[in-house]
Amino acid sequence: MSSLSECGEVDIETLAETIEHLQEQNRQLTERVDTLEDDLEQTKDELEGLETEKAALQETNEHLRDRLDHCEQETTRLDALTDAARKRSGVNKQRIEELQTRELEKGAHLLTETVDHHEIDIDGDHLERISKDDGHTYYRLPESDDPLDRSGNVALAHGDLLPIQQLSRMDEEMLRSTANALPTRLAAKLWKARTDSSVGDNPWEAGCKGIKAYVKASDLKHWIRRQEPGTSETYAKKLVSRTIDAVLDLSNHRVAVRKRTERKNGLEYTERRLILPTDAEIPGETPNSDNSEQAPKTTGVHGHP
Repeated sequence: MSSLSECGEVDIETLAETIEHLQEQNRQLTERVDTLEDDLEQTKDELEGLETEKAALQETNEHLRDRLDHCEQETTRLDALTDAARKRSGVNKQRIEELQTRELEKGAHLLTETVDHHEIDIDGDHLERISKDDGHTYYRLPESDDPLDRSGNVALAHGDLLPIQQLSRMDEEMLRSTANALPTRLAAKLWKARTDSSVGDNPWEAGCKGIKAYVKASDLKHWIRRQEPGTSETYAKKLVSRTIDAVLDLSNHRVAVRKRTERKNGLEYTERRLILPTDAEIPGETPNSDNSEQAPKTTGVHGHP
């Protein structure tokens, strides 16, 4: 009897533990089900939101497709109009260029802003750009006078100037790119100093008895050293001779070199002078005119490709 009682007690305890374990499992499962149900509800809500967003996106997409179709149709229409306008403008441009060519060959002077000089097909393959006293610039065939005499007198064209005048009217950057030799650049600056009062540093002096202006070799040496800081006196003396030679060459020998006896401190010495005779034919300058008188405004010559 005692053994049976002991076995019965063991079975009851085991059963109680089992029941308690099952109750804990049931509680956990219940909590898990509750969690899953909450997740399910949340997922349903998110799904409904996505469905709503999807519907909105589909509607927007349809609207954009409609706009795209409209834009494509409008683009096609505008492309057709543009092509037609381009063809018409091309034909009109050719007609205008043909008319301008004929007028230029007849001697007309045409405003530069109305002429595409790259497209004009003329004999000689280049146009001359000129300025008139009305303040405008024109294209013409070289040396052709306007038969209708419109827009005032023609100022000097670039090709009418002496080489030294052409160089003297360039700015510093253009002068350096055009003339590699220092004496050439100095010659251009020296000429500009005579004709342009705004330069300031002018070594020229007014002449007399057939001489319009002159510059002494000694003054030219000091002027060169001011123009080219750091130049030694020995090198400046060499540059004097080279600059004078450049002025002679670039002016087509409209200037000359004369030697004159000078006296200083009781001693006589001979010094060279670069002179501009009063009768020298300088384009844009009248004989015996004042040195500060400016030549007419000049423009360039445009080549025809």
